[in-house]
Amino acid sequence: MIYDSPKFLSGGDRYMLIEFGNEMNLELNFLGQNLAAAIAEHTPDGVIETAACYASMLVHYEPDVIGFDDLQRELWRLIESLGSNESIELDSRLFNIPAMYLDPWTRDAIKGYREKINPDKEYDPDFIARINGLEDTAQFVRVHSGTEYWTAAIGFWPGANFLMALDPRCKLVTPKYNPPRTFTPDGALGMGGASSCIYPVATPGGYQIFGRTPVPIWDTAGKFPEFEGNICLFRPTDRVKFTPVSLAEFEDIETQIENGRYSYNVVEYQRFSVKEYRGWIAKLDTEQRF
Repeated sequence: MIYDSPKFLSGGDRYMLIEFGNEMNLELNFLGQNLAAAIAEHTPDGVIETAACYASMLVHYEPDVIGFDDLQRELWRLIESLGSNESIELDSRLFNIPAMYLDPWTRDAIKGYREKINPDKEYDPDFIARINGLEDTAQFVRVHSGTEYWTAAIGFWPGANFLMALDPRCKLVTPKYNPPRTFTPDGALGMGGASSCIYPVATPGGYQIFGRTPVPIWDTAGKFPEFEGNICLFRPTDRVKFTPVSLAEFEDIETQIENGRYSYNVVEYQRFSVKEYRGWIAKLDTEQRF
């Protein structure tokens, strides 16, 4: 549900949690990202940084500069000044990310999970397709790659992006592994609930996996100018579009990256309008699949 008024909760002596609702909802995330942009612009005294998530925002503040009650009043005034979601416009970069779906690396990770951890679970792309009422994995690839994804937050692992499908016809839902895997290859495409992600490094994980990108989204060495001095490629409000590639194309991109010749396909300086987005959604047959 979407709350009539945000809830301001204490997160210890230096953090405030602002909850806008209790569901994974694009409208709630638009509200949180808009508030984050407003805080960055107006820089209230004592606020150090913010971290917006699906339906909430964490505010890190200096209690010696501003107390919890004063900060709540300050942020409530800022929220009231923002108006309705209809007026929200946010800076949004668009990344086109090559991805090999149904790849050998995630297939091996799934096989290892069945052999070593849980032979009774049939977690794989066929499972995702079936529980979402799709014909087969070919349709799953068409549906998953058929939309831009909204970066709602940077999360569960440093650099990992929580991605929500902007086209409701491409929204897919799947449970997580239970228990989790002990290994996920770097660059793996995953999904848990209605959220997709890219795993920045090889790590354990619980998201369903079904593809892999050769493109780094984590750069501690500062090799790529697109990171702009950050070790994480993505920022909240970025959009991601996956472009299916073959194994040969995957390997060619890997070679370009190793040789320092790869350039990220990114469109900078766009504005995402909630009003325009709502207008586009209203024209769609949301029961249609690709």
